[in-house]
This record gives sequence, C-alpha cells and structure tokens, in this order.
Amino acid sequence: MPGRGAPAVKPANFASSAGRLLRLLSPDTWRVAAVAVCAVVSVALAVTAPKVLGDATNVIFDGVIGASLEPGVPKEAQVEALRASGQTQLADMLAAMDAVPGEGINFGTLGTLLLGVLAIYLASFFFGWAQARVTARIVQNAMYRLRRDVDAKLFRLPMSHFQRESRGDVLSRVTNDIDNLAQTLSQSITQVITSVLTILGVLGMMLWISPLLALIAVATVPVSALVTVLIARRSQVQFKAQWKTTGEVNGYIEEMFTGQDVVKAFGQQDRVVAGFAPANDRLYSSTFRAQFVSGIIMPVMMFISNLNYVAVAVVGGIQVAGGALSIGGVQAFVQYSRQFSQPLGQLGGLINMLQSGVASAERVFGLLDSREESPDPAHPVVLDQVRGDVAFRHVSFSYTPQAPLIRDLSFEAKPGRTVAIVGPTGAGKTTLVNLLMRFYDIDSGEITIDGVSTMEMRRDDVRRCIGMVLQDAWLFEGTIRENLSYGAPEATEEQIMAAARATSVDHFVRSLPEGYDTVLPADGGSLSQGQRQLITIARAWLANPSILVLDEATSSVDTRTEVAIRQAMNALREARTSFVIAHRLSTIRDADVILAVRDGKIVEQGTHADLLEAGGFYAELYQSQFSGPVTADEPPE
Repeated sequence: MPGRGAPAVKPANFASSAGRLLRLLSPDTWRVAAVAVCAVVSVALAVTAPKVLGDATNVIFDGVIGASLEPGVPKEAQVEALRASGQTQLADMLAAMDAVPGEGINFGTLGTLLLGVLAIYLASFFFGWAQARVTARIVQNAMYRLRRDVDAKLFRLPMSHFQRESRGDVLSRVTNDIDNLAQTLSQSITQVITSVLTILGVLGMMLWISPLLALIAVATVPVSALVTVLIARRSQVQFKAQWKTTGEVNGYIEEMFTGQDVVKAFGQQDRVVAGFAPANDRLYSSTFRAQFVSGIIMPVMMFISNLNYVAVAVVGGIQVAGGALSIGGVQAFVQYSRQFSQPLGQLGGLINMLQSGVASAERVFGLLDSREESPDPAHPVVLDQVRGDVAFRHVSFSYTPQAPLIRDLSFEAKPGRTVAIVGPTGAGKTTLVNLLMRFYDIDSGEITIDGVSTMEMRRDDVRRCIGMVLQDAWLFEGTIRENLSYGAPEATEEQIMAAARATSVDHFVRSLPEGYDTVLPADGGSLSQGQRQLITIARAWLANPSILVLDEATSSVDTRTEVAIRQAMNALREARTSFVIAHRLSTIRDADVILAVRDGKIVEQGTHADLLEAGGFYAELYQSQFSGPVTADEPPE
C-alpha cells in the first residue's frame, strides 16, 4: 500500500538534540531559576529532617538508658565501673551517650524536635508543590511554542514534502512525539534538579555523620553509573525504532481508515488486516525491546542499593557498638543511604525517559528542519486590481530531475477568456494549475499575471486572486454556512444565499433539518459527493476571484446538475480568466481556447470546432469518448 513508509531517521545525536531541547526553555529562564530555588530549599529541608529525627531518637534512647542507670552516681563513674568489670564495649556505648543517670525521656526536648520535623516536612512539601507548579507552566509554555512553530512550519513546507511523507507519520510527530516530549520535560526537569541536589546534600550530611559509612555508600556510585551507561546505549537505539515504527503504524491506520470505502468496496478487509500485522509486529518488537532494556536499569540499581544498605547497616552497627557513632546517627545515616540511592535510581530511570524523549525530539526537530519553500521576495509586487491576463513563457518543470514533465511550454490566457486544458492522464494538466498557484516553483521560464512574474509576488497574493475548485471536494468540520464563506469570511448573509442559489446548493440545503446551520464532519457526512462538490463550487463563487481554476469540477454531479452548474459557471466566468481541466470533453466545447497537452507539451490549441476540423490529437480524444471502446492503437483518455 502506498504511503506506509516512515521517513529516514538519522543516527541519534543525544547531546545535540538534548541541548536543542533545553533551549526551548530559554524564554522562561526566570521561571527555571525559580524552580531551582524552590528545589534547593525543598531538598535542603528534606535533607535536614533525618538528622533531626536522629536527634529525637537519641533523646528517646538516652532517656531509656538514663532511667536504667543508678541515680546520683555520675555517668563517668558508672562507665569506669563497666570497664573495670570487663564490659568495655558497653562502657564505650554509654560514654558516647548524653544519658543522665536517673532521668528518663525529656519529653519537652522530644516534642520540640518532633514539631520541628513536622514543620520541616510541611515547608519542604510547600516548596516542592511550588516547584511542580512552576515546572508545569514552563513545560506547557515550551510545548505551546513548539506546537506553534510546527504548525507554522507545516504551511511553509513545499507540496513535495507531503507527497514524500506519510500523513500518519507527520501527524504522529505533531501529536504523539510532542506529547511524549511534554511528559519527558515535565518529569525530567524536576527530577534532574531534585535528584542532583539531593545527592549533593545527602552526601554532605553522610560525611558529617560518618566519613567511613559515606565512603561505603559512595563506592556504589561508579558501579551504578557504569551499569546505567551500558544499558542506556542499547535502549536509545530501541526507542528510536519504537517511535519510527509508531509513525509507520499511524500512517497505515490513517490511510486505511481514510480509504475504508474503497477497501470494503473491493473486499480487501482481510488484506488490510494482514498488511497491518507486520507493522504492528515491528512496533510490538521495538517497544518491547525498548521497555525491557530500559526497564532493567531500575532493578539493577535497586540491587546495588540493597547491597549498599546491608554494608551500611553492618558497619554502622559495629560503630555504634564501639561508641564511635550514636544509634540516632545510624538511624539518620540509614535514611540518608536510602535518600542517596533513591535519586541515583531515579536518575537511572530518568535516562530511560530521556532516551524516549530525545528520540521524539529528533523526530520533531527533523520536521522543523525540513527544507521549506523558497522565500517570498523581500519587496514583492502587489497588484491593486487583477485583470486576469495569465501567460506561460517557455516554462519547464519536473518533479524529479530524472523525469522532465513540462518542457518549454508557452501560452497566454487573455482576461475574461476560458482556457480548457485536455489530454491523457499524466500529461501535466493538473501540474499546470499547480504551477500557476505556486504550489511548486518552475525550473525555468516565467509565469506572469498581468505582466508581473508570480516569482515577484507573495504566494498568498498569487493565490488570493485565484479561485480553485478541485475534483476532490474538501470540506472542514463546521456548518454549511461556514464552509461556504471559507474564502470570504466577510460575506453577508445575502451574498451567501445568492451564491448558494446560483450553484444549486440552496435547494438541497433547505431540505436538511438544520438548513445552513447543519454541522458537517470533515468528510461531508451524509452529503453525496455531488452535493459536496456543489458546496465547493459555491465557495469559489462567493470568493469572487479574478482567475478561476476548475479541475474537473463537475465530474461528481449528475448530468442534469451538470447542466445547471455549467450555466452557473458560465455566469461566474464572465469577466474572469478561467482554466478548466476536463476529461468530459463535451463540457468544454464553449471554451475560448482549448489546449491539448501531451507529454508536457501543447500539441494543439484552438477552439473546439477548429480542433475537430483539424482531425488531430484533440479530435482523436473527442471521438474516443463517443465511438465505443478505445483500441490498442488509440490514445488513452
């Protein structure tokens, strides 16, 4: 099936793409600074809490031990008595305590410490909440700007870009990838700052409590970092494949959903389902590998953290027994060891998320970096009043350099005249219109409107003076009235009604329950193809252009409606230059001049009667429509 291929993806450049991603946040520098300040305060408070809790534990333990000591006897004397009895280890522990013989727990001090811990946690929560709120604003501002830039970029891309790329993949970049970016930034900004600050703060506190235990805790960091880097290298490749295949699947589904009428008409449902299976399998495989490989990081980090916890508990217990450390200090250190390993694990898991986010960023940046249309002139010519004098002079054009399509083509359409373009499929008829509208730029030659080259005009100015009705009727989701006035939003109700009556739209719209306020889905809903085409013709009528392009505009209506449309078009074409691309040659017999195009060249031109009398290429085309089936020796339509 056409259009399923995903775009070529460059090898991941993590550092470059991550740096460009961070530059998206530059307009909110002050907010980023506020997030950093909130993070510093929140982390500082969170790091302080375990030390205060350790002090509270010491108050309790000292109180319990103090109550068990002999009242009135100094602690030092009781310590010496323990040493004399051979209980050296117990004596060392007692010497390191602040126990007062005969006194129990000091509940006043304990209460003050516990209230202090509660206040610390509440303040930490508040600053954490503020950090999360500001971060959400930063990320959404960045995504708003990114979506705005992508939307503007889409309108600057040449038509050839959308012919090369799958529409589903483009939509996936604009929606799925940007959503993934938003999620990545929302979590990574907060976690990166908080995790780094927590590691530094906790490390400082651990060194203060016990340098030996701090050395044991830090010893696991290089191991964790090495494991994370090794796993991340593999996961990055898999995330690139995941988002690439996501685009493939989206493209396939979008194409098959759009063409479901054709699929069902030809009974190809089983083939479509079978065609979906390979793309779905590739997405399953790449996603499974990406999630599995990156998911290993957290279990490995937890395993290393547990080894660290065991080492800290054993060595800390020995230090307490030797009087080198208080039991509250060990308790605080155990909490710090967990706090130390947790951000390391978060950073490891964060790398998983960053790999996915940067992969999406590369796809979005790839769209933003796509080659754009040539820029409009710095000092464009603006036509105040367009007469509609159109000329092609020695125009050449090709979609690819290897296959020239239009070669040295010249003709002129005088104001108010109707020019019909006929020829076999692939002869270049629609291409001529695309060149006139500047959907594509010519390779050589010149196209002029009222003597001014279209290359000297802005594309919008060129297209503003041209009304176009395509063979495929395009309607957007909205009311019929909104669709009619799409090209003339300032049109009055009377003008809309006049255009609708002139193009036979009024009679079927009034039969609808909501009339002109009927809301149409993007595909036109229950309207027939002919009715949708009538609305597009009325839309062109209402826009009141100086130049009119009808690309097989009546192909989808019945013969009786076609007669009415032709009469309406005849009135619309008065005092306007009109280009009519037609396969039904009977519809262009009244054209002022007919251009017969073959292989990108005009082989004949003249009126219908003159060309029939000449008995050439046009006559063969005309007779082939009324003299039975085309034989192998006759040219195709």
